[in-house]
Amino acid sequence: MIGDRRFPYLVTVAMVVATAAILLALGRGMICPCGYVDLWGPVGSVEANQQLLGWYTPSHVIHGILFYAALWLLVPRMGLGWRLSISTAVECGWEILENTDAMIKRYRETTVSADYIGDSVVNSLSDIVAMWAGFALARFVPVWVSVAVVLGLEVLTALVIRDGLALNVLMLLWPVEAIKDWQMGG
Repeated sequence: MIGDRRFPYLVTVAMVVATAAILLALGRGMICPCGYVDLWGPVGSVEANQQLLGWYTPSHVIHGILFYAALWLLVPRMGLGWRLSISTAVECGWEILENTDAMIKRYRETTVSADYIGDSVVNSLSDIVAMWAGFALARFVPVWVSVAVVLGLEVLTALVIRDGLALNVLMLLWPVEAIKDWQMGG
């Protein structure tokens, strides 16, 4: 079974199912508390991280591109399925960590997301799929296209919602009051 080329993909699917179960056990709702599933969660509302997609989806696409690049550089001989499995493990781990009470509190205290209530399970699963999309993109396009996509998504989200992957990580690890003021429109 382990020698079967499908095995890493089965492991990947199992991790996603386990992640959904863990998120439910953490008390995350399957869908938005509003009672419906929509394609897009508007930023600045409770639904921002509750619907299928939102302005933080580009960050997860970037995760996939970065995971693909890192594993391509670090373990170039490793099969694609196992690289996807490792990337999925990291993404699933982040989705679980991001939805713990401690991390939700951290987001509320240090970022512009003062009303953050965590993600719905549907949103977390969509984030994992977005990571897969970034991983696949990086697999099939030239490196310069991946770099352009990462930069483009970061600039787009910075302009539209005054946030993005780089700003989000910065504000979680080393909050800068001037950046928070700018993010809040000041």
